[in-house]
Amino acid sequence: MGRSVLSVVCTVLAVAASLVTGIVNVSLELSLPGTDELHATVPNVLGWFLGVGASIMLVWRWRWPLVVTGIAVVPPLLLVADSLAALIALAALATRFTGWWRWGAATLVFAATALAVWRDVGRFTDSSLAEAWISTDTTVAKLIGVAVTAAIYTAVPLTLGIVRYSLTEKRRLAAEEAALRDQVARREEQARIAREMHDVLGHRLSLLSLQAGALEVTAATTPDAVEAAKTVRTTARQSLDDLRQVIGVLRTTGFADRAPGGAAEPPQPTLADIPDLVTGARQAGLPVNVTILLDQASTAPAPLATAAYRILQEALTNVLRHAPGSPAEVLVRGGPGAGLSVEVFNPLPAHPAPSPGSGTGLTGVNERVSLLGGSLSAGPVDERTFALRAWLPWVAPAS
Repeated sequence: MGRSVLSVVCTVLAVAASLVTGIVNVSLELSLPGTDELHATVPNVLGWFLGVGASIMLVWRWRWPLVVTGIAVVPPLLLVADSLAALIALAALATRFTGWWRWGAATLVFAATALAVWRDVGRFTDSSLAEAWISTDTTVAKLIGVAVTAAIYTAVPLTLGIVRYSLTEKRRLAAEEAALRDQVARREEQARIAREMHDVLGHRLSLLSLQAGALEVTAATTPDAVEAAKTVRTTARQSLDDLRQVIGVLRTTGFADRAPGGAAEPPQPTLADIPDLVTGARQAGLPVNVTILLDQASTAPAPLATAAYRILQEALTNVLRHAPGSPAEVLVRGGPGAGLSVEVFNPLPAHPAPSPGSGTGLTGVNERVSLLGGSLSAGPVDERTFALRAWLPWVAPAS
């Protein structure tokens, strides 16, 4: 509202100033010194009418700067008129255009202004305004004075227009940069959600597949079939809940800036959840030997704790997928200042089980580790053992 009122006020002042200077200019042109007679000529009268039209056209100088400037330079260039309307229009044009359009218009306005000043200096002494600071002793001095005056008159609106263009361009670039940052944040959030989907659902569906196979074999003869069926049902329900949570996040309009009143994102796992993860793997039939040596585990930053949990989850999932029935050795150790390491070892199977999408999980693990500035190695350490080793920095709290 404030900018709109200011714009209207500036437009009214610009039109009024142009009309006043046009009236003063035509009055000086028509009057004869020492008499009350008017020296009216066709160029004078026609130039005044066109000058009035150019002054009124200043209302649309921001909408059509090229047209308004082109109209405003005609009266002072071809007839007898003031060039203030052309100077005001130049400021608007320089705000909107660059390159040849700007400098070509500035040249025309300079020429129109120079002609108007030249005509003013050529009037009778009492009727000239510019003669107060332009010497008319010689033609050269007169030319220099007119050129310098016209250059100053032209430079003022041109500079104002360029400054305003620079500020507008700066705001535009800042808006584009903010939009780009928002887009990058959204893409990063999408990638994070994709990693969570792979890690969570991949692990639980692997447990589900293993339990279903065990149930198929033992259903008719083993009392453990009831427990296996219960595990399958629980894992399937958890997988569906995870899938609903992920789909709910993906359906929101924003990823990095969801509305404060929207659905809360499910809590992320921490280091305290690692024993439950191992218990679930054991219930699925994976023999796991775990050693956990953590100092001040409760003080671990949330991103670090979640990453460690997901890395171990992916490692156990890979054992279930690619080496079903093989035991896994897990070592989780570290503390503030020393960092956090997650190591998982398992025997290599004689005949690896085929698994679709192999390698995508380790890619996600590598991204997690890289984001936190850690290191990762995964591969055979000898002919019989596969090892995944991840180290994550754990900054000690300031004392």
